[in-house]
Amino acid sequence: MIVPVVFIGLALVLFIGAFLSKRRFGLLGLALTAGATVSTIWSDSAGLIISMTGLVPVGPLTNALALSIVVLLPAIVLLFHGYKYKSVFSRIIGSLLFTILAVAFLLEPIAFALPLEGTSAYLYNQAVSYKDLVISAGVILAVVDLFFTKPAPKSEKDSKKK
Repeated sequence: MIVPVVFIGLALVLFIGAFLSKRRFGLLGLALTAGATVSTIWSDSAGLIISMTGLVPVGPLTNALALSIVVLLPAIVLLFHGYKYKSVFSRIIGSLLFTILAVAFLLEPIAFALPLEGTSAYLYNQAVSYKDLVISAGVILAVVDLFFTKPAPKSEKDSKKK
């Protein structure tokens, strides 16, 4: 029962953050991809670096936390900078896509710290079986979203400078 609650809670936090920031999915999705790529490179070192701070003891929780931070950090930084959606419907769709892609990237790091048995293990295995498809579709949609991004009109840029 812990596994679905953790993933639902994480999904809610990610959705609300993306929705409130109004940022476009394309840039956030590619930032998640960059974070996931870096996390594979740093998978051994990230947990050690966090455990050296003394805030979290060495163990599976430390590795899960470290890898999750590395995956999410580029996207979190971009939540405060970049192109924005204008309509509420677009914000909802973009936030939903961001949440789905982020959860897909975080399936493996978070599983290090969660007890997977019974129904939770079944649900987790089902999610993992579709992970590659979700990530592939999410990255393609992120690139497509970047093509629809238009720079702000000159009048908006001038008014922000004043």
